[in-house]
Amino acid sequence: MSDIPNRRALVVRGGWEGHDPVAITDLFLPLLEDRGYTVETSADLAVYEDAGLLAATDLVVQCWTMGEITQEQSRGLAAAVRAGTGFAGWHGGVVDAFRGDLDYFMVTGGQFLMHPPGFADHTVHVVPERATHPVVEGLADFQVHTEQYWVATDPAVDVLATTVFAADGERDRDVVMPAVWTRTHGAGRVFVSTVGHKADDFDVPEVRTLTERGLLWASR
Repeated sequence: MSDIPNRRALVVRGGWEGHDPVAITDLFLPLLEDRGYTVETSADLAVYEDAGLLAATDLVVQCWTMGEITQEQSRGLAAAVRAGTGFAGWHGGVVDAFRGDLDYFMVTGGQFLMHPPGFADHTVHVVPERATHPVVEGLADFQVHTEQYWVATDPAVDVLATTVFAADGERDRDVVMPAVWTRTHGAGRVFVSTVGHKADDFDVPEVRTLTERGLLWASR
């Protein structure tokens, strides 16, 4: 039984196949459909040039790693979010996309820079001051075994969870890194999680929960 009727979601997926954009976004289609969203998928960034479609869309979920975006596409997406369309995604599908495009960066509020080789056991820490935010409310710190992202972020983002890069031969102190954040861009809400390289990352209950909540929070 849907409880948010007559909503529209657009799932934009493609780019580097190493992040399984189709298989992983498919994990979240039942959630959206159960909540009353009509879901459309697109494997073409030209959809960001369709101002009418974006204006009628409540939520864009993007999983598009690397790749190139045109100025018209980037500005079309940014304009739609400023006007109220929500935007959400995880891992490289949102913060390792379209590097160097400033309009896109101002939507996401962050960009991937590097990760240590392979997968690492690390803890995702819920920021105590943000523990009542609806995306992370009731969640405790949790462990993951996946890529740990080093990101550059806009200081204006609302960081909900962090990870720690321990001091090593390259760093003389621990570095606290944003892992989950939200922001507003004009009238639009944006949700970003850096966790989600592989499908079984979402088998961790906290990862699945905060991602689902993040998508719904971002929606118009």
